[in-house]
Amino acid sequence: MQKFLKLLRDLNELVMFKHSIFSLPFIFIAMIVAAHGWFGWKLFFLGIAAAVSARNFAMGFNRYVDIDIDAQNPRTASRPSVDGRLNKKSIFLFTAINAFLFIFIAYIINDLAFWLSFPILMILGGYSLFKRFSSLAHLVLGLSLGLAPIAGVVAVKGEITLWSVLLAVGVMFWVAGFDLLYSLQDIEFDKAKKLHSIPSKFGAEKTMLISRAFHALAILFWAGFAYTSESGFFIYTAVVVSAVILAFEHRIVSQDFTKIDKAFFTLNGYLGIIFLIFVILEVVF
Repeated sequence: MQKFLKLLRDLNELVMFKHSIFSLPFIFIAMIVAAHGWFGWKLFFLGIAAAVSARNFAMGFNRYVDIDIDAQNPRTASRPSVDGRLNKKSIFLFTAINAFLFIFIAYIINDLAFWLSFPILMILGGYSLFKRFSSLAHLVLGLSLGLAPIAGVVAVKGEITLWSVLLAVGVMFWVAGFDLLYSLQDIEFDKAKKLHSIPSKFGAEKTMLISRAFHALAILFWAGFAYTSESGFFIYTAVVVSAVILAFEHRIVSQDFTKIDKAFFTLNGYLGIIFLIFVILEVVF
């Protein structure tokens, strides 16, 4: 029993389960808007299971293919995939099981979800490979999380709507923007190992400008989502509050790079939850 619990703890550290907070709110935002309210307990639990299995696959695949890189980076050298707590076979098995679970859950939801599950898994795995040859890896990571609201509307309506695409593109630029800030921690390492990232290519100052531009685009696309979904006061307020949070995030990082973790985890975690709360208020009132 103790070995099993230790395995669960190591797997939790491997995939950083708590970071699911970045994608889960936007799945439910899309599902609530698509259903014009509550979408049912079945889709609630299937949505969580699909999101968790997809993210577990993405993180497991990333840790599996990046073992050689992570072992050389002091910031990542203590990960379970590197320090021996989890071997490559265990990580591969964990990743494969979650891929199968995601496809199976999509099959239960509806036909479109099932057929989209395969290209979605390809995109989720693509991020880990992209950074080896292209600085666009940040946008691929953003796209990976941006698929969440599209998956949500597909689950409810069995189709892809314009407003869900605008919401998804907004999420893509939001994630890519804060990933740029997070990547500033590895700027020297990326240069030394010739890994492709925007910070290593353009430097810290230009990276922060690009991050601001990405976040401005995120707000613009979220405003487009609010308009095309015929939303009311609360969702527009969510967009405005999100803009304020992102502005505060950039202020923190510009003043002190050592506070990147606070900006990355705390503020971005709050953003998704606050956005979801305002969407719920929109439905209620």
